[in-house]
Amino acid sequence: MDFWLPIIFVSVMGIALLAYVILDGYDLGIGMLLPLANEKEKDSMIAAIGPFWDANETWIVLGIGVLLIAFPQAHGIVLTSLYIPVTIMLFGLILRGVAFDFRVKAGDNKRKLWNQLFFVGSLTASVAQGWMLGDYITGLGDGLINTLFALLIAITLPALYVMLGASWLLIKSSDELLNKAVRWARVALLPMGIALLLVSIATPIVSTEIAEKWFTLPNAIGLLPIPLTCGFCFLGIGWMLGRNDLIHDGHGWVVFAGLAVICLMAALGLAYSIYPWIILGQLTIFESASATASLEFALVGVLLTVPMIVAYTLFVYWI
Repeated sequence: MDFWLPIIFVSVMGIALLAYVILDGYDLGIGMLLPLANEKEKDSMIAAIGPFWDANETWIVLGIGVLLIAFPQAHGIVLTSLYIPVTIMLFGLILRGVAFDFRVKAGDNKRKLWNQLFFVGSLTASVAQGWMLGDYITGLGDGLINTLFALLIAITLPALYVMLGASWLLIKSSDELLNKAVRWARVALLPMGIALLLVSIATPIVSTEIAEKWFTLPNAIGLLPIPLTCGFCFLGIGWMLGRNDLIHDGHGWVVFAGLAVICLMAALGLAYSIYPWIILGQLTIFESASATASLEFALVGVLLTVPMIVAYTLFVYWI
């Protein structure tokens, strides 16, 4: 059990952060797309995320909470190293939350301002999260290559979020807004694909350990399903966006599902790349884990709270 407890907690943390990227990702993506719509369409776009956006942010709270409880040493190192981007992200999320409420309550004459601030908050949080992810993958290093890689991810993640936002609108919108969502998704697809490809190339360059894991036999053969699945989903999304008839018939969810699969494959690839490290080259999950008794106590809380979060999330989406 001593061996499995850190693995259980790091898996819960990884699943929570993956759920956050997919679910809050479309919230942030719609926020970044807001300036491209007219006033009526903006109201529809906000309504499309209204019942969900607060619940979607629960996942990042769960992920960081698990990091604090189960891996306190790693939590201290990570948040100390990422203090500035974490602070910027929190300002962005707070601004987005305030703008979400005030755009309705502050009156029509102030709505344009709060719409702009909702966009700024969404973009700020997205770029900060990308920078944090890039910095984390490189082991929280300070070199030029590490900085450039973090910058690359900071550009990539917003592109993915824009695609998720546009694809969510394919499910939730109709008429002219639906047509616009299709155009936005078509424009964002290639930049997203190029950015993800560059990240896939750059990751083994910045880490020789990751390169050895991916490009030595028989590992390289066993890992082929990950890039092949991503490529298949990317081509499928492109084909689907060219079929307006299918999207208008209610099959826009296929695009969102394809993006979710790409996110899942990327998460699996990342998990394989860094295991057993929780901070690449510095700490493993076993070195940084809390005492066994603490993990056993926390496991009870996780077993109670995670099913609750999943249940109310599914319930909200169902209704």
